[in-house]
Amino acid sequence: MNRELLAKIDNWFANHRAELVEDLKRISRVPSVSAPWTPDCGMDRESYGPFGPACKQALEEMLQIGREHGFDTENYEFYVGSIGVSPSSMANTIGFWNHLDVVPVGNGWSQDPFEPVEKDGFLIGRGVQDNKGPAIGMVYLMQCIRELGIPMKHDLRLFVGCDEERGMDDLKYYTEHYSCPKLSMIADCGFPVCYGEKGIIEGQYVMTNEVSGDVLEALGGSASNMIPDKAWVLLAKKDGLLDQILAEKEEKNFGQIAVTEEADGIRVTASGTSRHSAFPAGSINAIHELSLFLMDAGFLCEGDRKQFSFLEMSTREYYGQVPGIDYEDEVSGKTTCAGTVLRMEGRTITLNLNIRYSITANSDQMIERLGAFAQENCAFWRLERDSKPGYFPKEHPAVSFLTDLYNEWAGLDTKAFVMGGGTYARKLPNAFAYGIGGMQENEDDKERKARLFRAGTGGAHEPDEGLNLRLFFEAMKFYTLAVIELDQVI
Repeated sequence: MNRELLAKIDNWFANHRAELVEDLKRISRVPSVSAPWTPDCGMDRESYGPFGPACKQALEEMLQIGREHGFDTENYEFYVGSIGVSPSSMANTIGFWNHLDVVPVGNGWSQDPFEPVEKDGFLIGRGVQDNKGPAIGMVYLMQCIRELGIPMKHDLRLFVGCDEERGMDDLKYYTEHYSCPKLSMIADCGFPVCYGEKGIIEGQYVMTNEVSGDVLEALGGSASNMIPDKAWVLLAKKDGLLDQILAEKEEKNFGQIAVTEEADGIRVTASGTSRHSAFPAGSINAIHELSLFLMDAGFLCEGDRKQFSFLEMSTREYYGQVPGIDYEDEVSGKTTCAGTVLRMEGRTITLNLNIRYSITANSDQMIERLGAFAQENCAFWRLERDSKPGYFPKEHPAVSFLTDLYNEWAGLDTKAFVMGGGTYARKLPNAFAYGIGGMQENEDDKERKARLFRAGTGGAHEPDEGLNLRLFFEAMKFYTLAVIELDQVI
C-alpha cells in the first residue's frame, strides 16, 4: 500500500469536504422514487421519462454536477447517465456504477426526507446512504485522481441509473443498446469484494375469494424490498364494533395495534420495524402483526379470518420454511422470503413476496412450490420476475487484490463474500460490488448513532436514513487509492 499517496488523497478530500457534502445535499433533495411511464400517467413519454419526472430531474442534476467538475457527460435516453473523461474507450474503461433512484419514504421520519440535514456528524435524508452518497463520492474520486496528476492505464467513468430499487430496467435497456466497460465496480454494499449475489424472485399470493363487505381496505408496506413498518385494515362501522375490537386488543395484549374510529370506518393499524428485505433478521413485519391480531378475531366472519390466517402464516418467518422453499448452500447461505406489500385489487387481497434465493438453488422448483402452497390455501401465485443470481469469478485477480488491500488498510482479516442484496453487478458483464459500507465504527460513532437514531431507523431503506460522514470520507479516501492501485493490476 502506497501510504505516501494515501496521505495526499487524505489531504485532498479534507480540502473538498464541504463542497462534496453540498453536492450530496443538492442531489438528495430530488425525490427520485422510480415510477415507470404508463399511458394513463397524464404526460407523454418523452416529457415524463422512462422512470418519472423526479428520476429524470435527478439524472439531469447529477450530469450537471459532473460538468461543473470538468467532466464529459452522456445521457442514455434518461435510462442511465455517465460522467468521465472524453473521449473514452469502453474496452479500456473501469466503470463505477451507482443509482440515483431511492426507495419510497415510508413512515416514521423525524424530518423532511428530501431536505437533508447534517446532525452530529451524520447527513440524514432519503438516499444519502443508498446510493447517492457513493455516487457523488465517485465524481470526487475521479477529480482527485485528475488533480493529483496520477497517471492511469485505464479511463475512469461513472454510470448512474434510475431504476435500481424497482427492478433494474434501466440496466436492462442500457446493456441491450450500449457498450459496457472492461471492468465494472458497484459501490453499493459492504467491503471487501462481493463476488456473488443471490437470485431474486418477486410475485404475489392472490386470494381466490373476495373479502366480505366488512373489510373496506387492507394495506401495508410501500416497496417490495422493504420490510413493512405499517399495515392496516379499514372495517365497516357496526354497532358495538369499536368496543369489541378494543376489548380483544386489551385481552390479547396487542400493544403494537392501534384502533381509531374515522368518518368512513374503523381503522386497525399495526406497527413494525422497517429493514431491507434482503437482510430481514431482527425486524418486525407489520403485515404479520396485523394478521396475527385478525386471524381469530371474533368481529370478523370466518372467510375473512381464514384469509388473514394465511397472511399470518406467510409472514411469520423469513426463510421460506412455511411454503417449503427453504434452502441454503455454503456459497451464499440461507434463502430469505419476506411478505412485504399488502394490497387489495378490487375486493381481492394480494401479498407481495420478496425472495432472495441461494446461488445454487433451483428457482423453477421454488416457483412451482409457491404455486402449490398458494393453491393449498385458496390462493394462486402470480410471478412478477425471477432475477437470476449474479457471479463474478472469485479467481479473478481483482477479487484477491482488493480484498487484501482493504484488509491491510483496515487491519482486518475479511473474506470476499456473496450477499442477498441485489446490485447492478448482476446485470453487467465483468462486474462486482465493492464497498463503501461495512466500515468499522469506533466508540464515538456508536455513541453519536445511538443519540440520533432509535431502533429501526438510520439505515438504508429505513426512516431517517443516515450517512456517517466520518466513515464515508474514510471510505472514499481508501477507495481512491484502491482504484489507483487496481489500475496497474488488471
